[in-house]
Amino acid sequence: MIFVVSSNYFAILAPQVTGYVFDLLKNYKTSGITTAQHADYDWLVRLIIGRIGNSYESYETVVALACTTILAFALISGLFMFLMRQTIIVMSRHIEFDQKNEVFQHYLKLDSNFYKTHSTGDLMSRMAEDVSRVRMYTGPAIMYFINLLVRISLCVYYMFHKDPLLTLFVLSPLPVLAIIIYKVNTIIHKRSERIQALLASLTTNAQESYSGIRVIKSFVQEKAMLKFFTNNSDEYKKHAIGLAKVEALYFPSMALLIGLSTLLTIMIGGMFAINGKPGMTATIVEFVMYINLLSFPVSAIGWTASMIQRASASQKRLNEFLHTEPVIQNSAVPVFKELEGDIEFHKVDFIYPNTGIQALSNFSIQVKKGQKIAIVGRTGSGKTTIAQLLLRFYDPTNGTVSIDGIDIRDLDMQHLRKQVSYVPQDVFLFSDSVSSNIGFGADLSYNGKVQEAAKHASVEREIESFAHQYDTVIGERGVTLSGGQKQRISIARALIKDPRIIVFDDCLSAVDAKTEKEIIGNLYRFLENKTAIIITHRIFSLFEFDKIIVLDEGSIIEQGTHAELLAANGYYTYLYRQQQQEKAETPSGAEGQEFL
Repeated sequence: MIFVVSSNYFAILAPQVTGYVFDLLKNYKTSGITTAQHADYDWLVRLIIGRIGNSYESYETVVALACTTILAFALISGLFMFLMRQTIIVMSRHIEFDQKNEVFQHYLKLDSNFYKTHSTGDLMSRMAEDVSRVRMYTGPAIMYFINLLVRISLCVYYMFHKDPLLTLFVLSPLPVLAIIIYKVNTIIHKRSERIQALLASLTTNAQESYSGIRVIKSFVQEKAMLKFFTNNSDEYKKHAIGLAKVEALYFPSMALLIGLSTLLTIMIGGMFAINGKPGMTATIVEFVMYINLLSFPVSAIGWTASMIQRASASQKRLNEFLHTEPVIQNSAVPVFKELEGDIEFHKVDFIYPNTGIQALSNFSIQVKKGQKIAIVGRTGSGKTTIAQLLLRFYDPTNGTVSIDGIDIRDLDMQHLRKQVSYVPQDVFLFSDSVSSNIGFGADLSYNGKVQEAAKHASVEREIESFAHQYDTVIGERGVTLSGGQKQRISIARALIKDPRIIVFDDCLSAVDAKTEKEIIGNLYRFLENKTAIIITHRIFSLFEFDKIIVLDEGSIIEQGTHAELLAANGYYTYLYRQQQQEKAETPSGAEGQEFL
């Protein structure tokens, strides 16, 4: 603010030096000029031109001094303007950096349900576009706003000091300007909110199209998606052009009002001069220069107001998420404990908050340390929900989930998740190297363990066949890999943590029978002394489970060992026989398929 005031102060002295010289040249021969005769000028102008200028007798010297003074004031004003922009604009970039980090950090805190109810494109738009608009407020908007306040204040002060009556005439268009600004700002604010929402929708549309490009091409829907995007883009264009038309009212309005003020200065000032009012020649010159100095700040009112209104709309959108508190939070005094692996679900009910679907009903199981449990059931029976509750992506609607006798709601969430490895049903790989993807959840010192984890997941040979082996970049979402390779790298990522508890959620659906047999053999050795929950819709005959849980519509309908369930001749037996029949019908080329 010091730089803003200083820059404007030295800029505002140029009209006074010019007016002083006009008076000087008019009266110099007849009466001479003294500082007392020009008390209405700024002290610095009186000091430089009055005292120093009066020591010279030639017009040329005084005029040269005045020109040099104006140039010096302009250079000093420019220097302070440079410092003003360096401080405010650079500061706004720091704020943008902090705010983007704050938004991203808050996104990471939000729970799974939030991401099911908000689109990725909207999240990206808020962190990119909206934060940038807020940056425009904290930088240019504030700078120009303070600048115009200071410049208008200084100009009006010196104008009143010089000729109050003429100033009132010259500034009479300002109330009209204020009304225009108020009306247009209201329109801009409403339209800015709508435009930002449309931009978020457009970003979402584009993001989904890029991610699903293979589906679009396979169904030959390029034209349909282009039409959909074009319609959204057209809607955004219409509103953006509408806003631009409203903003376009500002600048011609400013030019009209400034031109009107100049006209009033010359006309009324000229009338005063004709009627014999002294010193009007210099006053008219000064006032015209003041109005020119005011032209940019006054025209910037509209631009600044537009930036402020857009930033207000953007900050409102940001606050919607920043003020959203995650439903899943740590307890007031979280427990940090090295887990042994005893798991218990006690009378658990769970209803998904975003859909109202009841996934689990009166679900109770006990898993002792080191046991291997299989959870079998058809699609939609609630299998994946069990894994999400265990990792505390959700809290049960009723009942409790505990590990080692401690309710997981009392455990520190990060500490809990670090000790539980999870291989999700929907595999997600990052656009990074193979080794970085495998070591994603491990400590920084995972080097040397990557190959071991890849060997356990039966993907080592394929990785070594890649051009750059473990340094091969696999593309966005692992697009360069097959489904089976992605699943096995995801398994390796879970194994490298060497956890006490590990959950596999239908993670072998994309591998062939021979590879599956190899993976199961490796896992059986790896999972010794570890608690494992294997969720699947198929029955594995090669893996000796301590207990098999059969789910249907969120409830346990059968449980026991493989032999016990076959002897019971219930739903499990039906699944077993059905899959045996499918195996028998499998072509001879699929020999070696050991799962049922």
